[in-house]
Amino acid sequence: MRRAEGGFGLTMTCAAHVHPAGQGFPGQLGAWSDAHLPGLRRLADGIRAAGGVSSLQIQHSGWRADPALTGGRPRVSPWPDDASGSRVMDTAEVEALVEDFIAAAVRGATAGFDGVEIHGAHGYLLAQFQDAERNQRADRYGGSFDNRVRVVDEILAGIRARTPAGFQVGLRLSPEKGGLAIAESRRYAERVMGEDLVDYLDWSLWNVFKAPADTAFAGRPLIDWFTDIPRGSARMGVAGRILDSATAQACLDHGADFVLVGRGAILHADFARLALADPAFQAVARPVSRDWLAAQAVSPAFVHYLATTWKDFVAG
Repeated sequence: MRRAEGGFGLTMTCAAHVHPAGQGFPGQLGAWSDAHLPGLRRLADGIRAAGGVSSLQIQHSGWRADPALTGGRPRVSPWPDDASGSRVMDTAEVEALVEDFIAAAVRGATAGFDGVEIHGAHGYLLAQFQDAERNQRADRYGGSFDNRVRVVDEILAGIRARTPAGFQVGLRLSPEKGGLAIAESRRYAERVMGEDLVDYLDWSLWNVFKAPADTAFAGRPLIDWFTDIPRGSARMGVAGRILDSATAQACLDHGADFVLVGRGAILHADFARLALADPAFQAVARPVSRDWLAAQAVSPAFVHYLATTWKDFVAG
């Protein structure tokens, strides 16, 4: 709620897993059962009461899930993965996964959220399906480009069909690495925006102005390979080390419609208000104390996650 009070145009939850086997980190939100509705309603109601627009981000960790948190359920993946010990999903399980995402989105609408964002980035399960190197399934969910993105297409179409008019649908993608290629990422972005499958696309670039990993795309920062894509009625946002006013403005100058602030919003509940008021604003240097994070309304469970997972973020 503090972020909604802090001047952000949209307040998004952290990733909420859509299946019990999909949990990837301690304290993660859940959206896989109606038992989660009371908590989700409190979030949506609180954001609305603070004057904000809300989005429920939904995901499944796939082979990145933590069996210690999933009741020992086996990790799953589009392919059998010895390194993670995950087993391959059969076609019926992939079809069930599509329904899990749609049902979680419907649950978000029931709870009062203004929209959802489908997390198809960061090597989580939907990004694993997009992997051109390893997803060589023989069914309709692997091999060709159209097959590898089919699971996301079906999720987006199902959410559009089963949520109210005006319910906002976003999609988060990674553009490269992990079997993803910039050329295919551009192709898919143009498709989902042009076919009205999304209201916005969220590019998680890790660092908005980094050089592309693929040397064939050298000479321009990563952001510039995506902001020239036709968008139809959709909008395009970017994320990745946006920790000051100048970087946020530079993203807009390079053609983004909006920016998504993660670490900055953890460090400052009112990052947006501070950045808008001061062109020279910069987020506090890391690591920060637990007391600092508590003052920014970061929960103890999330502070623990940051302290044990994010290098040099929490002091001590």
